[in-house]
Amino acid sequence: MARPVPPWALPLDGDELRSVLSAVRRWQPFDGVGLLDDVGAVLDDVVPPEEALEDHALRLRGHLMQLVAIAVAAEAGQKDTETERLIEHARWLRAQDMPGDHHQAVGHLRRMAWSVDLLHERLGALKCIREAA
Repeated sequence: MARPVPPWALPLDGDELRSVLSAVRRWQPFDGVGLLDDVGAVLDDVVPPEEALEDHALRLRGHLMQLVAIAVAAEAGQKDTETERLIEHARWLRAQDMPGDHHQAVGHLRRMAWSVDLLHERLGALKCIREAA
């Protein structure tokens, strides 16, 4: 004897679907090569010009946010204390305001770049991401 099948229902209501669609539209794929380019530009021997500092800061903050999101999704911080330390440091750095002084701003950018690089390497070693060449 066949059992009655309940009618199909949407898994999400309209507002929830709009929220998911909005998140998908904002999503940016992980770009390991771009990450390495941005880190290299800030850690280079040539000091970035003052007019480029905000752009570098914006991109590095984006890399920090993305790496932290990947680490949290993979529960890497729960499995590895060094990763948890790097996550907390990345969050702290990302929240800091850019100093007004050019030399202090360059120092801040370089700390962010090192944090991006270290967290990227750690997540690669833990197989949370594929390492960029």
